[in-house]
Amino acid sequence: MPVSRRRFSKDFKLKVVHAYLSGGSIGEITRQFDIHANLIYKWTQEYQNNPEGAFRGSATSDEVQTNEQRIAELERLVGRITLENDFLKKALKHAKTILAHDKPGSTKQ
Repeated sequence: MPVSRRRFSKDFKLKVVHAYLSGGSIGEITRQFDIHANLIYKWTQEYQNNPEGAFRGSATSDEVQTNEQRIAELERLVGRITLENDFLKKALKHAKTILAHDKPGSTKQ
């Protein structure tokens, strides 16, 4: 039976890091927050390397919104090109039927 991974919020991670940086021992913090010591070290290092950007997801909300807008724009473009393609296919088919009736030597009057 697979074990599901726990996910921790940014606020939770900040509480753990601040508890460690304020002088709490690893043993106390692991028992208090019910986490492994390696997480404390990892989160503390991430926080110290980049306090402003620590514990963010892979993309910010601005990036997500920009990507969603780009996707919507591309979907509209695909729709427009599909309509143009259908129109041109019908026009070509119609042109072929007209040319087939106007062959040289036809008896059309």
